[in-house]
Amino acid sequence: MRKFVGALAVSALAAAAWAAPAAAAEVRIGYSIAKTGLFAPAAPSQINAYNLWAEQVNARGGLDIGGKERRKVTLIQYDDQSNPGNAVKIYEKLITQDKVDLLLSPWGTPHHFAIASVLERHKFPMIGSTASSVQLRNMKPGNIWFTTAAVADKLATAMVGLLKSAGVKSVAVLTNQLPFGQENKKFLMPALKAAGIKVLVDADYPPNIKDMTAILVKVKAANPDGVIGLAYPGDSILYINKAREVGIAAKFQYLLVGPAIGFFRGMFKGAADGIVTLGHWSPHGDNARSKAFYAAYKKKFKQEPDYLDSVEAWVSVEILEQAVAKAGLDKDKLRQAISTGTFDTIIGKVRFDGVQNAVTPTGFLQIQKGELHIVWPKDRQTAPLAPKTGWK
Repeated sequence: MRKFVGALAVSALAAAAWAAPAAAAEVRIGYSIAKTGLFAPAAPSQINAYNLWAEQVNARGGLDIGGKERRKVTLIQYDDQSNPGNAVKIYEKLITQDKVDLLLSPWGTPHHFAIASVLERHKFPMIGSTASSVQLRNMKPGNIWFTTAAVADKLATAMVGLLKSAGVKSVAVLTNQLPFGQENKKFLMPALKAAGIKVLVDADYPPNIKDMTAILVKVKAANPDGVIGLAYPGDSILYINKAREVGIAAKFQYLLVGPAIGFFRGMFKGAADGIVTLGHWSPHGDNARSKAFYAAYKKKFKQEPDYLDSVEAWVSVEILEQAVAKAGLDKDKLRQAISTGTFDTIIGKVRFDGVQNAVTPTGFLQIQKGELHIVWPKDRQTAPLAPKTGWK
């Protein structure tokens, strides 16, 4: 009798298990990122944005799949070691072996260029984020799009407008030899000449520079109205340390990439006040999505988001989420939704013309009393441009 009851219990359990509805399959989303290597200092800003988004999506019950169901998301991440060739192999693996449902973008322009052929070969749509180059326009539209408004030729035009508005008549141009810095210089130098702004110092330096003393001594001797540093995060830090020591007194000081990263202002406190940098987002405007993103990021990571890279990454997942809600996971339908849609994001409305963001204007930020404000274009200002007044 005891054996019979036990058999009944086992049968009942088996029947219950058989009858229970299967849990909805997760949505697997993959990407590579530079967790090690030259670009590693910039990667956390993008990783954090992706992780925060996934957490929020799952807290809402999962990703809306074509208005028919919600499924939890799982992020699959690999370290590409700052090597574009590694990124190519990783995205091939994500598509063919891991069988991911969706892709997020890597960090940096070279990596985006490198994986474009993989996306095209597999007809797998992906929204790019932290990439900027005039060469993006030459890429075949249909499987990759770029959220950025920071393209070198547009940046040059906007920079000249900002310099003229600040009364800057002479500059020093200091350029990292990496591609983004060099491309910016290619368009900036003729724009400065056409505007009648004199270049008193023109210096290039290697990506792994360890000391900027010699360059900045020349800058101090030339005494320009402005310094334009076409820099990455590591050399932006070097610049602040050495410019403060040397005593660079230019009223306009610009660093291309770095000052928008959350740790930067905390590292330099008041010494960073007055520094201008690339960016077209600030939480100080009236965009409710911006305020919510800023508050959630700061609460989770105990620091501010990078006003450039975190923002571009967040915009890319905002667009992806809205497109998937409309089209589901079918690649052809998703491609059509991204190509033709208009999306609500923390930088305002975004739509694409070919591969490019056709709406967002090129902008610049300035650190003022420890906060980053949009200072250009004027119709998007959250504060007017102020001269840099020494090193506190």
